[in-house]
Formats: sequence, structure tokens, C-alpha cells
Amino acid sequence: MKFIPYLDFDGQAREAFDFYAKAFNGKITMRMTYGESPMAQDMPPETHGRVMHSQLETPTSILMGADAPPNTAISKGCVNIDVGSPAEADRVFTALSEGGQVTMPIAETFWAHRFGMLTDRFGKAWMVNCLKSMD
Repeated sequence: MKFIPYLDFDGQAREAFDFYAKAFNGKITMRMTYGESPMAQDMPPETHGRVMHSQLETPTSILMGADAPPNTAISKGCVNIDVGSPAEADRVFTALSEGGQVTMPIAETFWAHRFGMLTDRFGKAWMVNCLKSMD
């Protein structure tokens, strides 16, 4: 299991991640806009240039982030948990959501065998991911 910081932006994700890549001597290994995603047809045209997901890697760390979807409050960020199996994703999600608030039920997505978002009973935001291979 890996814990990965996830940062939210309001239209500045591309600029921020380009800046962080230089600052940390890292490489952006993934960047997708809402317009490039399989859900583009469901998103307002004005969001198509916003970043749906960015991933920055250094030799020892990963940082992820995105521009928040339209009409969504910008959070102070969250912790993304990358787990190795759908069963482990379901277990962790269920445990963290006890007494908390589920903001996106855990389910299969185009990028993950399981993905879900929640705020735990202590007010902390979490994303649980069991990623699919990007091959």
C-alpha cells in the first residue's frame, strides 16, 4: 500500500505541475484533461482544457493532482491510497468510511479496478485506488 498526496486546483493544475516538475527535478508521467477522457461528452465544453489528472514522479516519490470538476469546492487536498487488489480497496474503503461521508462510492472506473472518495469521521479526505494497467 502506498500513500500519495493529491492536490486540488481551480484551473492551475497544469501550471502548478509544470512548476513542481522543475522544482523537484521530476517528470510528469501522466496528464489527461477532461476533454481527453472517456467522459468528455458528459462534461461541459469549458472544462475540456482543465486537467482531470496529473502525476509527477521523482526517483523516490509521487505527487498527484487535478483541477476540480465544475461546481465542486476546492479542497485542501487529500491522500490517495494505492492498493494492490480490488478486495483490499473494498476493505480499506469500508474501514475508512465508517462514521464518515462517502463522496463517490467505490466502483470500477476506466482507470481503476476500484476507485472511491470519502471524508473520514475526522474530516480528512481520502481516495482509494486499485489502478488498472495503463498499457
